[in-house]
Amino acid sequence: MTVRAIALILSGTATPAAAQDRPAATADVVVIGRGLRARPGDRTADVVAIDAARIQESASGRLETVLADVAGLQQFRRSDSRSANPTSQGISLRGIGGNASSRALLVLDGVPQSDPFGGWVPFPAYATDRIGLIRVTRGGGSGYFGPGALAGTVEIESADPAGQPALAADLSYGTRDSVSAAASGLLARPGGFATLSAAYSRGDGFIPTVVESRGPADRPAPFEQFSAAARGVIALNGRTELQANLSGFTDTRERGTAFTRNRSEGADASLRLIGRGEWNWSALAYLQTRAFASQFASVDAARTVATQTLDQYNTPATGVGGRIEVVPPVGEGRDLRIGADVRRVAGQTQEAYTYVAAVPTRRRVSGGTALTYGLFTDASLTTGPATLTLGGRVDRWRLSDGMLREAVLATGASLTNAVFPERSGTEWTGRAGIAVTPVTPVTLRASAYRGWRLPTLNELYRPFRVGADATAANAMLSPERLQGIDAGIMLTPAAGLSLAASVFWNELDGAIANVTAGRGPGTFPGVGFVAANGIYRVRQNLNAIRSTGLELDARWQSGPILAQASWSHVDPRVAASGAAAALDGLRPAQTPRDMVSASLGWRKGGAAISTTLRHAARQFEDDQNSRSLAPATTVDGYAALPLTPALGVELRAENLFDARVEAGISGANIVERSTPRTLWVGLTLRTG
Repeated sequence: MTVRAIALILSGTATPAAAQDRPAATADVVVIGRGLRARPGDRTADVVAIDAARIQESASGRLETVLADVAGLQQFRRSDSRSANPTSQGISLRGIGGNASSRALLVLDGVPQSDPFGGWVPFPAYATDRIGLIRVTRGGGSGYFGPGALAGTVEIESADPAGQPALAADLSYGTRDSVSAAASGLLARPGGFATLSAAYSRGDGFIPTVVESRGPADRPAPFEQFSAAARGVIALNGRTELQANLSGFTDTRERGTAFTRNRSEGADASLRLIGRGEWNWSALAYLQTRAFASQFASVDAARTVATQTLDQYNTPATGVGGRIEVVPPVGEGRDLRIGADVRRVAGQTQEAYTYVAAVPTRRRVSGGTALTYGLFTDASLTTGPATLTLGGRVDRWRLSDGMLREAVLATGASLTNAVFPERSGTEWTGRAGIAVTPVTPVTLRASAYRGWRLPTLNELYRPFRVGADATAANAMLSPERLQGIDAGIMLTPAAGLSLAASVFWNELDGAIANVTAGRGPGTFPGVGFVAANGIYRVRQNLNAIRSTGLELDARWQSGPILAQASWSHVDPRVAASGAAAALDGLRPAQTPRDMVSASLGWRKGGAAISTTLRHAARQFEDDQNSRSLAPATTVDGYAALPLTPALGVELRAENLFDARVEAGISGANIVERSTPRTLWVGLTLRTG
């Protein structure tokens, strides 16, 4: 992740109201390092923002934990990026379910961040001390940043150098011999600035398998992660600036037995030109490279021996894209955005499998290329107490070079040589909304939207295994399409107090899911042999997932005391027929009915103390709702105490009461847990 500047100071951005009322840049305010001014029409949407102060109070110091402040925003599984398989870390909103690929669009300074091959999010790439603001828009159809915003959009903006020291460093030591370190430097001049930052973390890890399920084969899951970023912003003249970014990361984890090591790495580069004046404009180009390797194992019934079943030894992928946007002068109270964007992703997985006497006997290569390009427009009108917005985009997509090749390693004899036909299509995205403030403390809003998502290369072409379970790919998957409506009310009855409530209805047509199609022992199409305790699944487009729900957000601040809460209540149901008819009326896998986050804190000067409670209701591990993950409630704590003007102490506590957070259940009923109690003590340095 790169560091990005916003010299225009944002106030009160931790509430939906403040996020929607962000002031625009004016002629007498010089802003460098940020994008174009915020769209006035954002106030018609359900937006929650998390500011830099709140981000820094995360007990884990990890982006996925920070995002949990917004109830309803979830990963496919409950584990975080220290113990989860990276391929399970897609994000979604509003209970429309998930299958590891993201159904919410995450962008960093305007650049889409999902993995080019699999659609998951590389969370260790984002050190939280580099983030200045996060804006979460619940609800799809926001094609302003590109296709893929089915359930909503997560916008990350980098830290503001106006509030950053010239040198910052943090060093913490935690439970299970864990270490976390970060450092950044800032050089600012009237004509621009430059930043350089790095972050490192490691730990011996915990045993993911719960006590009653584990055996001699189970062991701790260590991790080691590193990221670095450099950024430069130069004012070319009074109205034009150049922003250049370069970042990279490495991430190594183990999943708690032999032969379960994962390694991810990547590098990103981008250039952006911003023009401000009577006509505002932006031109962005970016390049992303990724590599991923993962081992898989099966464990015998007594959990005494782990045997390697697959070595996904390399998954190279690239993403390249660009974006152009123009904001013409259209008069007072009006805002118009016109633009175009393009993204091309390519990747393939290279795997050794079918082990005999601990030696692989077969090799698989599968992958392809996906291209999307589109035109978009976004317009808003503010007249008196009302704001109306209307936006839309048209996209063309093309899938090409799709293939699946399998061969015998010893002889090179071909087992499978499938070349999938090129496919293409056109999709449209739209969003319309209105917000009215009849009296000062009350704002009413409503919106309707339609969005779409192209299947990832991983979903289309790569079969995979988790333990004894196997899932076949489906090269003929169709895009997912979502339509929905929502309505809300926002109240600001007193200074420092805001309350927001929203109701919504979503229908996700053609939802991609891993559908149970058989049980082992047996040989099945696309995956081969499945053992007696294994489940055979196939990726399929379901008829639909329909989700209705309620979202509540509240924030109160009085002097140094701050309290905030978020609650999401959803009731999603699958509509299915044909081969997936058994799923009709069931809940999507990994989708809790209720999610709650509540925090209470005190800040004064450099001192701070806060506590956060989070609750996730019961959810089902599988599509057939046969395996249930218990509800979980955790409490985190954070404290910061300055020792000198430059030096301070931090104390952090994750899952303070060591609650059992179930993250998964295998076909053999082996339960996996998420992070247990973890305590941290650290030093912070801020100079200049």
